[in-house]
Amino acid sequence: MLPACRVAVIGAGAAGLATTKALLDAGLDVVTYEKGDRPGGLWAGDNGSGLSPAYASLHLNTSKGRTEFADFPMPAEWPDYPSAGQVAGYLADYAETFGLTPHLRFGATVGSVERDDAGHSWTVTTASGEAGRYDAVAVANGHNWDPRLPEPGYPGTFAGIQMHAHDYRTPDVFRDRRVLVVGMGNSAMDIAVDASHVARGPVLLSARHGVHIVPKYLFGRPADATGAAMSALPWRVRQRIAETLLRLAVGTPQRYGLPAPSGGLFQNHPTISDTILHRLTHGEVAPRPGIDRLDGGRVVFADGASDPVDVIVWATGYRVTMPFLTSHWLGDDPERLPLYQRIFHLRDPSLAFVGLMQSTGAALPIVEAQAKLVAAHLSGRYALPSAAEQRRSVARALRAATERWGDRRPAMRVDFDRYVAALPRETKAGRARLLRGARPFTPTRREETRA
Repeated sequence: MLPACRVAVIGAGAAGLATTKALLDAGLDVVTYEKGDRPGGLWAGDNGSGLSPAYASLHLNTSKGRTEFADFPMPAEWPDYPSAGQVAGYLADYAETFGLTPHLRFGATVGSVERDDAGHSWTVTTASGEAGRYDAVAVANGHNWDPRLPEPGYPGTFAGIQMHAHDYRTPDVFRDRRVLVVGMGNSAMDIAVDASHVARGPVLLSARHGVHIVPKYLFGRPADATGAAMSALPWRVRQRIAETLLRLAVGTPQRYGLPAPSGGLFQNHPTISDTILHRLTHGEVAPRPGIDRLDGGRVVFADGASDPVDVIVWATGYRVTMPFLTSHWLGDDPERLPLYQRIFHLRDPSLAFVGLMQSTGAALPIVEAQAKLVAAHLSGRYALPSAAEQRRSVARALRAATERWGDRRPAMRVDFDRYVAALPRETKAGRARLLRGARPFTPTRREETRA
């Protein structure tokens, strides 16, 4: 009897754990490589990988009811917005509950993933030189761990401390210092609020472009639950309704001295924060425009004004990085990698990606749904459409995403509610293709792992 399809999963964060579980549920042979010393990925702040950006005050910015795995609800007694520590514990419990831990190889940094010349197997080689051969590979290494700094850098030199938000842990580094935070995302807002309690003078918050700021509660309910009630409506209708509700609840960002959002709600990702508006109205955080140049101990802004600054925090996001794959598989820009259903590589669908997306909502339900589709494919219970149909589907999705989100990572963008609902329908469509005679995935590699 031939052994089950053998799959390598890269990463043991939320995406990697969900993929490991789905593959095991489908009866496949799974090895999951994790650079760190525990499951949980970016949520595990003390992970030995050193890649986690989790800081002491970090909490979910999507509510637990909209964030939890369908197969593993979060405890009922938890708050609506659990802490990073609670989420890390939740992921560790998930691994133990479903028997994933024996399949996780900790301290195993993947150095390369290569297809053999005949296209029969994948070889995964770790930094220590251990190599294994697999029928398929699922990449689930996340994309919020490789800090992106402004490129090109701003003119001039800065005499103080510069750090990326990825390296922030507690506000002690800001005590009695004049602080500038650059960015308008969730981390930027959290760090500005944290710093405002210990810094010298108001914390400066600089941004070239604005975003919508959504409180965690609207009308007594988690804000994303309010949005979920409108999920069946076209996104432009949802946008108009949600923007009206937001203006009634908290006003516009301009009301607080911040720049106007550069796109509509549900287009550019909003920032979820209950506290930043409070600190702005109290003068503990002060808005500033974009930076023009650095000038020793001062920062000069686009409006010509300048302020003395001791610490700059660059909350400027992350690069999408998969150092173990060559440009043959990733192209010139991994952010623009075309994938069928945001999962399957068009050249070779035995290479799958789980979590390589940017969602309008939470990530966990999405990676769980993606993982189940990967498992259905690799177990032969789902057939992909023809290569030409896959390419047409990807092109249609990219056109729609570009129309909605513009040129900021359009290939990666997904509408949370629509996408989570679409993947089970795609699974059913793949089963129907099997009945019509489409060929399922069939493993061809039968050698054992070699050291």
